Parts: sequence; C-alpha cells; structure tokens
Amino acid sequence: MSKKQTAKENLETIAEKIRLQLSAKDAARESVLHLCREIIRYSANAIRAVHRQEQKKAEQLLNSALASSRKLTNSVPQEHSELLYSGFVHDAQKERAEASITLAIVTGKPLPDPETLGINYPAYLNGLGEAVGELRRYLLDSLRRNDLSRCEELLIIMDDVYSVLVTMDFPDAITYGLRRTTDSVRGILEKTRGDLTLVLRQKSLEKKLEQALTFPKEG
Repeated sequence: MSKKQTAKENLETIAEKIRLQLSAKDAARESVLHLCREIIRYSANAIRAVHRQEQKKAEQLLNSALASSRKLTNSVPQEHSELLYSGFVHDAQKERAEASITLAIVTGKPLPDPETLGINYPAYLNGLGEAVGELRRYLLDSLRRNDLSRCEELLIIMDDVYSVLVTMDFPDAITYGLRRTTDSVRGILEKTRGDLTLVLRQKSLEKKLEQALTFPKEG
C-alpha cells in the first residue's frame, strides 16, 4: 500500500507541474516574439524598398517575412496556441499586410487577400489603413519628382480604402482598434487631397501663363 502524500509533498508536486508548463510557454513565447520581430523588420525594409523604387527587393523581403510567418505558425505547440492571437502577433501581421498592400498598389497589381497572405481579418484591415499613409508618402515623393502620372489614381485608391474602412463599424475588441486607424486615414486623405489640388492648380496656372507668354502678338 502506497504511502499517502503530505500536504507539503502534494504542494511541491503541483508547483513543479505548473513550473514546467509555464517554462514551456515562456520558451514558446520568446520564440514567437523573435519571429515577430523578424517579420516586422522584413516588412519595414520592404516598404523602404518600395519608396526607393526597388520592387524586386521589396518582393524578396516580403517572401522572407512570409517564411518567418509560416515558421511562427508551425512552431507554436497546440497547448500554447493562444499565443497566435496575442497583440505582438497581430502587430507583425499588420505590418506584413501593410507592406504587401503598399507594394501591390504601387506596382498596379491586384490586392492580395487575407487568406493568400495568411493574415487574420482585423490585422489585414489595420494594415490596409496603415498602407494609406505609405501611399501619401509615395504620392508626395512623386510630386517632388514632378511626376503626376499616377497621383490622382493613388488618391482615388486611398479614398476607396477609407470608404471600405468606415463600413467596418464593429467594437474595438473585435477589430483591434480599427476605428482609430480609420480616423487617421480620414485625416491623411484630406491632407493629401489638399496637397494634390494645390499642385494641380499651380500646374494649370503655370501652363496658362506659359501659353499667354508664347501667344503670338498681333501686328
């Protein structure tokens, strides 16, 4: 007949079991954090490459971000799957969505959908909103280069994104703060529309002035 455990011995057994479980979860969390940092770094560098007109490099960086994302998903043990729904994973997914959407729009390609990217809907929507800020930056850089060829097209896309985001009227607990992102998009859109309108008017005036100066005088 086995000897009964005392309360002290029973406590140690319970504590050791909890300690081992938390230790395993902590190790899994550290691994996830490391991969999230990788994804964010690759995504940020991809956006920089887009602004430098280095589309091929941006694609390569996004492929690296995708590989890290898949590794993250596959490395989390089933018993700690809640880590996949943590804030830092959401942020990494949002950054990858932002970079992928920005590259697609700038290169004139269809938007990648959330399923293709392996990104959940709230992260995708927030990334879509963040991409508007990058489109403003790209548009302003185009204006500085005196390249107006796609500025109105980009402004229309930015407006379309805002029109979609305002329809996602759900609690922040579900959308991870999308309402705040949408408000930011509205401000960016209004400023960009004003900047572009000012430049287009200036260009129109310059053209009229040039025509007036070159118009042949009578007599």
